[in-house]
Formats: sequence, structure tokens, C-alpha cells
Amino acid sequence: MIKLSVLYPRTDGASFDHDYYRERHVPLCCRTWGLAGADIDRGVDGPYEAAVHFLFDDLEAMQTALAADGTVAVRADVANYTTITPVRQLSEVVAEA
Repeated sequence: MIKLSVLYPRTDGASFDHDYYRERHVPLCCRTWGLAGADIDRGVDGPYEAAVHFLFDDLEAMQTALAADGTVAVRADVANYTTITPVRQLSEVVAEA
């Protein structure tokens, strides 16, 4: 299992619309990439304003999903909810506790 996490570092003067992110952007990602859903985090304490975690069966499935035509629209949509430059983390899920 491959987890793609997109994290938004807290940045002085930056804006982030959590409602738009939760209600519009993440569902757009899921529809575009053929995913049933994603885990969305709203930062309470720590270095990140928000994060989202997408799960894919394997690296090939993730690469195929991200190559979809709609990914261009997903990237363009970022400007609609934040001025923060996101950071991506790719992880292999090795266990669930």
C-alpha cells in the first residue's frame, strides 16, 4: 500500500480555506484519481496548517492515477483555497497498529 500525503506548512501571512479544501478540492482529487476517499487533517498544533492522505494499492496505481488528464485541473485548483506551497510525502504503509 502506498500513501501520498500532501502537507501544507504553516506560513506567516498565508491563507487556507479549509471548507473549500474539504468540500471541493479533496473530492475533486478523489474523483479524478478513482479513489473512494481520503483522510483530511486540520492542523491544531505543529508545523502544518492542513494535510491530506491518499491511499493507493501500489506505486504503479498511484502513478497511473496521477497521470490522469484531470490532474492538471487538480493542480490548478490549489490557487482557489491556499497561498501555501504544498509539500508531498510518499510512504509505503508497512503496518497498521
